[in-house]
Amino acid sequence: MAKPVVAIVGRPNVGKSTIFNRIVGSRISIVEDIPGVTRDRIYSSGEWLTHEFNIIDTGGIDIGDEPFLEQIRQQAEIAIDEADVIIFLTNGREGVTSADEEVAKILYKAKKPVVLAVNKIDNPEMREQIYDFYSLGFGEPFPISGSHGLGLGDLLDEAAKHFPKSGQKDYGDDVIKFSLIGRPNVGKSSLVNAILGEDRVIVSNIAGTTRDAIDSELKFNGDQYVIIDTAGMRKKGKVYETTEKYSVLRALRAIERSDVVLVVIDGEEGIIEQDKRIAGYAHEAGRAVVIVVNKWDAVEKDEKTMKAFEEQIREHFLFLDYAPIVFLSAKTKKRIHTLIPMINKACENHSLRVETSVLNDVIMDAVAMNPTPSDKGKRLRIYYVTQVAVKPPAFVVFVNDPELMHFSYLRFLENRIRDAFGFEGTPIRIFARERK
Repeated sequence: MAKPVVAIVGRPNVGKSTIFNRIVGSRISIVEDIPGVTRDRIYSSGEWLTHEFNIIDTGGIDIGDEPFLEQIRQQAEIAIDEADVIIFLTNGREGVTSADEEVAKILYKAKKPVVLAVNKIDNPEMREQIYDFYSLGFGEPFPISGSHGLGLGDLLDEAAKHFPKSGQKDYGDDVIKFSLIGRPNVGKSSLVNAILGEDRVIVSNIAGTTRDAIDSELKFNGDQYVIIDTAGMRKKGKVYETTEKYSVLRALRAIERSDVVLVVIDGEEGIIEQDKRIAGYAHEAGRAVVIVVNKWDAVEKDEKTMKAFEEQIREHFLFLDYAPIVFLSAKTKKRIHTLIPMINKACENHSLRVETSVLNDVIMDAVAMNPTPSDKGKRLRIYYVTQVAVKPPAFVVFVNDPELMHFSYLRFLENRIRDAFGFEGTPIRIFARERK
């Protein structure tokens, strides 16, 4: 199920990035006391009590002709469009300003739930300063302090009250859900139509035709699937056009709902940096991945072309070394028949569970072949390994001292697990823990 989306909106220099970093628990946004520092929307995940959500930090909305203000305003407006709940952040030390009132006018038009927060209320004596903010028309203002972390619990409690119930159809566990992600115009919608065998999705040569995720149900060889087509993800500088009221976040929502993600690459244009960035979203989300090279009919090739292109993919997508690669053409439907079996295999491996005794046999054989590392005379000892999760498969290695587990040895263990059990198409996670 896709997570609710919270956008932090307000004029520049009210502390949006500080609040964002407090909520996600790390310094992702640049924090600097200069208006307009956060020029791009920044996305991350947050968690409060039983609620998980996506959160957007935005550039401030302001009026005037200072550099970047128009672009910042456009980005904030797009974030408002994407959000389920908006936190309207103001500055308690400065009181209500004309810029706050301009932001309020934009939020009135959005017709979204708005929670008003008054930042920089660092001690109880300052609480009286919040009453002026009732004039903005969004009900009770919540006094908070980003620098000290005060009042955020009450703020998130209020935001969570407005999280939507899932309006998406719940599919059964036996239904395989897969999404298509990629930069615009790589042929995702054409590929959906080729798989479905009908023109279910509008196909256009205009980049960005697909504005939102679209679900299509499919039955193939007795199995049931849901195909989630998504808006193409554009690189920075292009995604923020006001005419393009969609964003990367919509594709991230589709990834969250998927069992398998198809990373679609344009075989005619080749690999660009944006392809790697897009693929990274699926990998970080822990979804099964299949790399699809589309438009293969348009490539001039000989018997070595496919192997050479595959080597390029492996070189550029080192983090997806587990992902199978399918070459096909949505236009001619050549090799389309190879795609569904690969999706099935990736999905099966994504939920594969290994018997503990067999897993430990494999690990002990690996240790015998390549002894564990040591540091300052102390050697890493592996006691046993157990699988703790699926989707993606996750393993815990119980050891005498996790500090001795070098990442290269974890990588070695991962490779041995893959050699023994396959796991093609799915990331796996391995963690070292001290045995108590």
